[in-house]
Amino acid sequence: METTKKTLKISFSTQKGGVGKSTMTTLLASVLHYRLGFNVLVMDCDFPQHSLTNMRERDKRTIMQNDYHKKIAMKQFQSINKKAYPIIKCKAETALDKASEYKSQSAVEPDVVFFDLPGTANTKGVLTTLKKMDFIFSPITADRLVVESTLGFTKAFLGLPQTDEGNPEQEMWLFWNQVDGREKTGLYDAYQSVIKELNLPIMETRIMDSKRFRKETDDTASYVFRSSLLPAEPQLMKATKMDLFVEEFLKITHL
Repeated sequence: METTKKTLKISFSTQKGGVGKSTMTTLLASVLHYRLGFNVLVMDCDFPQHSLTNMRERDKRTIMQNDYHKKIAMKQFQSINKKAYPIIKCKAETALDKASEYKSQSAVEPDVVFFDLPGTANTKGVLTTLKKMDFIFSPITADRLVVESTLGFTKAFLGLPQTDEGNPEQEMWLFWNQVDGREKTGLYDAYQSVIKELNLPIMETRIMDSKRFRKETDDTASYVFRSSLLPAEPQLMKATKMDLFVEEFLKITHL
């Protein structure tokens, strides 16, 4: 008997801006969809800026105007013969309905749906949507305010009463992002022990800080890192430890 594979609902979620949730969503979605053979759908619920929808528009323009990216895009299309993953613009409160509507109408069943949600929990629909996720990954940086805010929110979120709509099997993972190689490891150790005391799972892979995270395809003439139409190049994935992060991510999510 063939069992239908469940579509995973995943969100990179945090209450602090600037710690990389939209960037991580794009990097993961592109690697999974273009390089690893998964089918991905992205719900851009980050109203009103909708940064991922705008990024897709910029990526399309770049590929048309830049020979390096154009060549790679052509090669990619010939080898995987697959369309770009869809990015659907919505609000947090309608995101789940819109995603299942897309799923029921699409010929290709997504393996993963990423939800890019607004950074404030009091935005309508954010908490109810988060409660339905299979996995939530929260980026943290070695900044006291970021750590305190993330841990405070995580504890409060996990302490919310279970409702019928919630997902009792949900897993929430923290991970270190934007790690500066020159930073004292003692700082991380101190934070790690606090996280451990709170019984919160934290990923082993720490993503190294790189100015590439802040660069899009339109200002990287001769390499690809953050793009919604092309996967990041393997050597850059390695330099930032994103390759190890993807491996660990696949293990956690059983994809």
